[in-house]
Amino acid sequence: MSDTTYRILMNGVTGRMGYRQHLLRSVLALRDDGGIPLPDGTRLQVEPVLLGRNADKLARMADQHGIADWSTDLDTALAEDPAPIYFDAQVTSERKKAILKAAAAGKHVYTEKPIAETVAEGQELVDAAERTGIINGVVHDKLYLPGLMKLKRLVDSGFFGRILSVRGEFGYWVFEGDVLPAQRPSWNYRAEDGGGMVLDMFCHWNYVLENLFGAVESVTARAVTHIPERWDENGERYDATADDAAYAIFELAGGIIAQVNSSWAVRVERKELVEFQVDGTHGSAVAGLFNCRIQPRESTPMPVWNPDLPTTEDFRGQWREIPDNQEFGNGFRAQWEQFLLDVHHGRQHPYDFAAGVRGLQLVDAGLRSSAEGRRVEMP
Repeated sequence: MSDTTYRILMNGVTGRMGYRQHLLRSVLALRDDGGIPLPDGTRLQVEPVLLGRNADKLARMADQHGIADWSTDLDTALAEDPAPIYFDAQVTSERKKAILKAAAAGKHVYTEKPIAETVAEGQELVDAAERTGIINGVVHDKLYLPGLMKLKRLVDSGFFGRILSVRGEFGYWVFEGDVLPAQRPSWNYRAEDGGGMVLDMFCHWNYVLENLFGAVESVTARAVTHIPERWDENGERYDATADDAAYAIFELAGGIIAQVNSSWAVRVERKELVEFQVDGTHGSAVAGLFNCRIQPRESTPMPVWNPDLPTTEDFRGQWREIPDNQEFGNGFRAQWEQFLLDVHHGRQHPYDFAAGVRGLQLVDAGLRSSAEGRRVEMP
C-alpha cells in the first residue's frame, strides 16, 4: 500500500504565528519527518501550498523551504487546486469570508482563532460547515502545552479533591514601538482591524476553562487600554483603539471561581508568561507553559501572619515539581496531527467551529460586562 498525501492550502502564513508555529514547526516539520505513521504501515504525508497577498514574500518563503506551489489568488486556488484542506491564519477581520469560500468549495477547514469577529459571524461558519459536511477545527493550542497537560492529569486523577478556584496571570510588556520596536503586530492594538486583548485571549480562556474545569456560566470583566498611543512597523505613530488588558472573574459550573488577568502592559515576575494556580480541598497546583508544581494537603505548611517580622519562609520552595513522565512535542504540531488524522478517518474534530463560537460568546459577554459595569451570564 502507498502513502496518502494531503495538500493543504495555507493562507496567512507570512505572519509571525502562521509562519513559526503552523508552517515551520508543524506542517513542514511533519513533511520533513516523513509524515504521520498509520496503523496499516503507511504514512500520512503533507504538502503545503502557500496563499497570501505579498507575492515576493510567498516566493521567497517557498524557495527557502522547498515548497512547490504558492498563489496570491485565493478564489482560483479554492476552485482549481485539488487540496482537500484549507488553513487560515490571516488577521481576524479577513477570516470569515475566506472560510465561507473554502467551505463552499468543499474544503475541510482548520483555522486560527478567533474564528470571526462576532458571535453571529461565527455561527455563519458553523452553519456553513453543517451544510457542506466539511470537517472543521479551531486551534486550541494551549490544551497541548506540557504544563496544562500535566494539570489536566491532576484534575482527572482527583488530586485536587473539590476544586475551589483558579487564578490565571498572562501577559508581558509589549513595547510601544518608539524607543524599541514592538514585538507584536500593530493591528493587535487597532479595534477596527480586529485587535484587542478580550477578542484575542478570551477565546483561549474559554476552551482552557471548559476543558479543564467546567463551562463558564458568567463573567465580570474590565477591559482597558493602558497604552493609548503606539508606533507601527514603519515607525509611524497611531492611536491604540483596542483594549490591551482585561481583568476578569469567571464563574464556572460546579461553583468554581476563576480569576484571569491578561495584559500586554505588565512586567513579568513569575516563572512563565502564563501561569494558572488551582486550589482544591486536597491540594493545589501552579502550571505554566511547561512546568507544573504541586502542594498536596498533607505537605501544606501553616504560615502565620505577623507583620512585625520579616518573612523567612521560602514559599516557592515548599512546592514539588511534577516530572515530565512523557515526551511533549510542539503543541501546535500535536493538534495538526490530530486534525489531519480526523480528516483521514472522516471523523469530526473535537475542537470545532462550535467551540470557536463559545469562545466568541465569552468575548461578547466580557465586552458587555466591561461596558455596562455588571456581571453577565453566559447563554
